[in-house]
Amino acid sequence: MLLSLAGWLQGLSPEFGFFRVFQYLTFRAVMAAMTALLIGLFAGPWVIRYLASLKIGQPIREYAMQTHLAKSGTPTMGGVLILISIAISTLLWFDWSNRFVWIVMIVTLGFGAIGWVDDWRKVVNKDPEGMRSREKYLWQSVIGLVAALYLVFSISESNNLRVLQLFVSWVQSGFDVNLPPKAGLMVPFFKEISYPLGVFGFVIMTYLVIVGSSNAVNLTDGLDGLAIMPVVMVGSALGVFAYVTGSAVYSKYLFFPHIPGAGELLIFCAAMAGAGLAFLWFNTHPAQVFMGDVGALALGGALGTIAVIVRQEIVLAIMGGIFVVEALSVMLQVTYFKYTKKKYGEGRRILKMAPLHHHFEKSGWKETQVVVRFWIITMLLCLVGLSTLKLR
Repeated sequence: MLLSLAGWLQGLSPEFGFFRVFQYLTFRAVMAAMTALLIGLFAGPWVIRYLASLKIGQPIREYAMQTHLAKSGTPTMGGVLILISIAISTLLWFDWSNRFVWIVMIVTLGFGAIGWVDDWRKVVNKDPEGMRSREKYLWQSVIGLVAALYLVFSISESNNLRVLQLFVSWVQSGFDVNLPPKAGLMVPFFKEISYPLGVFGFVIMTYLVIVGSSNAVNLTDGLDGLAIMPVVMVGSALGVFAYVTGSAVYSKYLFFPHIPGAGELLIFCAAMAGAGLAFLWFNTHPAQVFMGDVGALALGGALGTIAVIVRQEIVLAIMGGIFVVEALSVMLQVTYFKYTKKKYGEGRRILKMAPLHHHFEKSGWKETQVVVRFWIITMLLCLVGLSTLKLR
């Protein structure tokens, strides 16, 4: 919005020539981060008081860590603060004609709505199950598949008209059309190597990345500040990939696929980083507010969607290794428990408690130790991911 306003003012008089700075993507990214940060810091106390007045307190399950019982009643659903900060800041600073930012916004807010309903049922309606798993995955799948169907053609073409034309061609060809190499699965650390997926392969992979990353972040969100800082770091790193992918010069130099318009995602990533840091101000131990599913599901979905657009699905798995391991720990724990219960009549566990961060707590680590050490690991993994920019 401000980009259009700056362009209009420039056209009125040469005196407004200094507004040309708004055309620089890096300037708008910095301002988006600062805007989201300030919105979060100033609105945070009011949001926390409002959530507390609604008695939206986090329920602590009986089988949870004993040290977590003191957190019972802490306001949850604080993810709305993150989403509000991201939405306002992004709308102010990005180019409204950019189709990629809109699809990321739709996915983020869509997953946020799912999380909101889930949290509301848990803490307001006092339903411990919240949204049933089947219902939750159904709505996640709907959003994920719609986004995947759009992205498979949007990444291949430069504007929405050509996207529509490619979709029509795909239908007329009997659902068999060759996609350009940039729509293939990019392999990090290798130059110009991508595996063709085809339309259906791309849609399935995108669906798994978006829905999988959403649930992985949600499973990680179990300790004060544990999920939000890795989201900030991974999101910021993806912003660098977006900037490179959207630049015809840098993408050619670094052997990355050039995707026109992808660079504008840097604005969203910057806003997400600013909003995340503002939330961390209130979420650091001892937390004044919890993110809830409304924030975790939305942020995970956003990371997955951005990674697909910039063609860095594998790099996302590397940089978000903490999210991946947390999700795998739950899957392995549940699978092994069910297997041993069926075979031996008694369920057995691999870990002391899942997700993984609770296993370390059970092993004697303090909550703050787990959180900071997971942050350090994520920082290292993000550096490994960023090294793929040049090590190819």
